[in-house]
Amino acid sequence: MTDRDLVIAGGGPAGIMAGLLFARAGCNVQVLEKHADFFRDFRGDTVHPSTLELLRELGLIDEFLKRPHDEVRTLTGRVANRQITFADTSHLPVESRFIALMPQWDFLDFLAKEARHYPTFSLRMQAEAVDLIIENGRVLGVLLSDGEEVRARLTIAADGRSSMLRDKADLPKKDLGASIDVLWFRLPKQKTATNETGGTFGAGTFLVELDRGDYWQCAYVVPKGAADEIHRNGLPAFCASIAQAEPKLAPVVDTIEDWEQVKLLSVSLDRLTRWWRPGLLAIGDAAHAMSPVGGVGINLAIQDAVAAATILAAPLAGGDDVDPLLKTVQERRLFPTRVIQGAQRIIHNRVLTPLVARKAKLDKVPFVLSLFDRVPLLRRIPARLVGLGVRREHIRSPDAGLRRAAPPRPSRPRGSSRSPRRTARS
Repeated sequence: MTDRDLVIAGGGPAGIMAGLLFARAGCNVQVLEKHADFFRDFRGDTVHPSTLELLRELGLIDEFLKRPHDEVRTLTGRVANRQITFADTSHLPVESRFIALMPQWDFLDFLAKEARHYPTFSLRMQAEAVDLIIENGRVLGVLLSDGEEVRARLTIAADGRSSMLRDKADLPKKDLGASIDVLWFRLPKQKTATNETGGTFGAGTFLVELDRGDYWQCAYVVPKGAADEIHRNGLPAFCASIAQAEPKLAPVVDTIEDWEQVKLLSVSLDRLTRWWRPGLLAIGDAAHAMSPVGGVGINLAIQDAVAAATILAAPLAGGDDVDPLLKTVQERRLFPTRVIQGAQRIIHNRVLTPLVARKAKLDKVPFVLSLFDRVPLLRRIPARLVGLGVRREHIRSPDAGLRRAAPPRPSRPRGSSRSPRRTARS
């Protein structure tokens, strides 16, 4: 037996948000994160209006927006040397009509700090779950890399797109295929009064530039598996291709002096056909790996966590058997997952693959894209899909009234000497 209601493997957006909401409902929650801190370079940094509204419903939005962030209200792209606005969030039917650009370590740190206000919440760093404890066909917790057992009435696998626990649980997966990979890197820039986040459709290239104030966080889309060939061609050739794709970056590409500054994101697009088994539920990237197209992965994972808490938190806190409800979470979240992944596949196959794999040249703006200039009303469609998603969740899980005014200070993991904020610009 165990006094834990819930153990969550993975301290990413889905895991920390789930931990916060279940603890808020009165569940005894243990979140396990294998790393010593939240700092991981080139994680998604976009907090969309759907997530901002959840923070508003929790009464946290004002504190959240006190943290350094940029606000993006339009998504633009340079196509055939013409700047086109594809999405405008200013018409969304919510209060926060913008995308907040914030380093993910800051976002996770904020959620974890709020979760620590609840005495039933615990976050352990440097605690990697490597296997499941299964007895009589039911998951009873996880086994850590050091051999320790962490048992609970329910286990949530939120350990990312390379989830070890979903494999150990033998959950069936459908691979939708991804034809692209992404190379991430940073380039310096001058701070501007407005955020200049956008993308460039060049001659056989697609480059996304996220304006992070004094630097660009860039995503260079390449054909699946092409990274090795790019490496063999040499760093100067890679830098030259960046400058050719986006001339405004030409003066600063020489700041990339080593391949260590360029990180490969191997893009996956897949989903589990069953997200659960008795005692276990997978959410977030562990249940469905998303393409970086649209930057929706974080926000979809957050929605999963909210839905799980809405359906499971009250009965779990009350001591009920939640196994019969696990399927309901999947049924709730499978439709939006299919819709978003379907849209991403279309963009992969009809836009990105012809552009970066077949080296299509855009001498003029395609008619469909030109419509966004001719009919500004069309910009509301991608803004709605990216900003709010499909079947948006709301905070409906209970509040047991356990929140303390001041949370205890988290203890520093052994062997950790850095903080995410100090390392952010290193």
